[in-house]
Amino acid sequence: MIRTRLFRCGLVVFVLTMLLSAPVIAEPSPTATQVKTTQSASAKQTSAATTATKFLRILRDDDDRPLAMQTAIVHYGTSEKTDQGITVDLVAAVHIGEKSYFAEINRRLRDYDVVLYELVAPEGTRVPQGGGRSNHPVSMLQNGMKDLLGLEFQLEQIDYQRKNFVHADMSPDELSQSMQRRGEDPVGMFFRMMGRAIAQQARHPRRGSSDMAMFAAMLDKNRSLAMKRLMAEQFEDLEGALNIIEGPDGSALLSDRNKVAIGVLKEQIDHGKHRLAIFYGAGHMPDLERRLVGQFGLKRAGQQWIDAWDLRSPSKKPHVAKPPAGEKDKAASSQADG
Repeated sequence: MIRTRLFRCGLVVFVLTMLLSAPVIAEPSPTATQVKTTQSASAKQTSAATTATKFLRILRDDDDRPLAMQTAIVHYGTSEKTDQGITVDLVAAVHIGEKSYFAEINRRLRDYDVVLYELVAPEGTRVPQGGGRSNHPVSMLQNGMKDLLGLEFQLEQIDYQRKNFVHADMSPDELSQSMQRRGEDPVGMFFRMMGRAIAQQARHPRRGSSDMAMFAAMLDKNRSLAMKRLMAEQFEDLEGALNIIEGPDGSALLSDRNKVAIGVLKEQIDHGKHRLAIFYGAGHMPDLERRLVGQFGLKRAGQQWIDAWDLRSPSKKPHVAKPPAGEKDKAASSQADG
């Protein structure tokens, strides 16, 4: 029992690391065109009266079978009281996905004046075409998951050489210093997640069968599909997992990096940019939304969905899809117009 619980806890940490941690490049490649990231002194978080937005979901058919794990593009515009004409899209991402997923994101990111992207890397780092090899543990973990699930890695598929791409994240040194100031460390985060997973299993003993599901998925003849389905279910509890990482005062991994992104957003607006996107992991988006509403007075104006993981069985014909319960917006396939 203890071993299976630990194994399941390890799975939770594995999934969350892939979703919430930034891709990291070990070898920087300097460039003179890099925009310096600055943090606004007035980045005080303001609570906003807004309905919680989902940035990741599982699309199911009428028989409740999973069809796809999807990420959202959520649109925000200036209120009626302003005439700036500013629009900001939060483009949520998972760092590994189908090749068609990253192709669709590449297509959509062409249309913005500026795309602010996450990358924990030294200032001036440029991601080479096709990505780059990294010995950083997070990158190695993400590449291992990519191979296990038969998916692609974000850094290898997204075109970071575009002129409208602007780095909006911390350097490794800045992230390390932020974690030290907060007294955070990866080991402590791991054990907090482990404690939460064990507590959940104690409250819901019937879920213990998921441990057997893990072993069954590993032995399935279509292992990558079985593992994708199993791990996609873990993502649906995104809010609870984020609470473990963030805590009441935020965290270096999420909120402190978001402050940097918001600082760069302010710079770009001051430079006259009007149509902007923040391209970050889905785990960052709830906090970023609060900042857009509270600090910029933006209002949510629409939402679209893109298939990140294909969860359909190749031997089955396409099913009629239904959005998750409680969501009124119509699911948009990865081929929908932006």
